[in-house]
Amino acid sequence: MKAAVLYSGGKDSSLMAVILKRLGYQVELLTANFGFYPSWKSAAESASALGFKHRILEADPNLLEGVVDLILHDGFPNQGINHLHREVLKLAAKKYPLVADGTRRDDRVPKLNQMEIQSLEDSKGVQYLNLAGWGHRTIKQLSEQFFNLVKEPTSMENNSDYEIEIRFLITNREGEEAASNLFPPHTQSRVIGWREDEQK
Repeated sequence: MKAAVLYSGGKDSSLMAVILKRLGYQVELLTANFGFYPSWKSAAESASALGFKHRILEADPNLLEGVVDLILHDGFPNQGINHLHREVLKLAAKKYPLVADGTRRDDRVPKLNQMEIQSLEDSKGVQYLNLAGWGHRTIKQLSEQFFNLVKEPTSMENNSDYEIEIRFLITNREGEEAASNLFPPHTQSRVIGWREDEQK
């Protein structure tokens, strides 16, 4: 069975991909893009380094525009990013019988609640999987066992999260200061390959 993992190039979605592959699924990694900025490039590099097939999931630019409106209205990105994540999962569910992401137990954004998961599965006739039972320490331990990781400040060039295109639009509309207030500087872990001693 084919399985799609929404993919950012980070350790969480990479671990989800490995788990599904080792369970026997034909895994394809998807990175949503709305046509404003090529934010998928970093994820494509990570997917290639791991030997996974990577695809760009082309999404409606109007969806991102609406999410940016919502974020600017709220003055906080959580609600907008969660909405965007739900819609991207629905888009992926049109093409794959199983969709997954790397959201874990202690994530707040993006994350589906139980009712949203049930609605997605029932309305789209798909299976949905995530890492909801797994905490940060477990993910960190396993990802360090499997992957070569680089920790670095997030930038427009090294990240494929929803944040990147959102930030690009907000910067164009409101300026860099507005984007930085909504998305303060932070450090991320990016997958750059397998550990040498890890069997692929």
